[in-house]
Amino acid sequence: MSGQDNEGFSGGEDTAVGGIAADRLRSIIERVERLEEERKALAGDIKDIFTEAKSAGFDVKVIRQIIRLRKQEPSEVEEQETLLDIYRRALGM
Repeated sequence: MSGQDNEGFSGGEDTAVGGIAADRLRSIIERVERLEEERKALAGDIKDIFTEAKSAGFDVKVIRQIIRLRKQEPSEVEEQETLLDIYRRALGM
């Protein structure tokens, strides 16, 4: 991968410009751009779901908290809840 030949990168005939396989680079950039568009569309879909939840009377902040908690390990959640309880009692809450 010292830039001596570009055949190993795509198994084909990339147009080499300044030691860079231009076709391979273009392909990578276009794939990233496509995924960014998909991510934008997914973010819009998620926003729509939260709007739906809010219109159905659900608290969106709480839903987001639950989603965050579900991503964590149960032991992490338990530890955080224990600390939260300790801190609340220390503050007289």
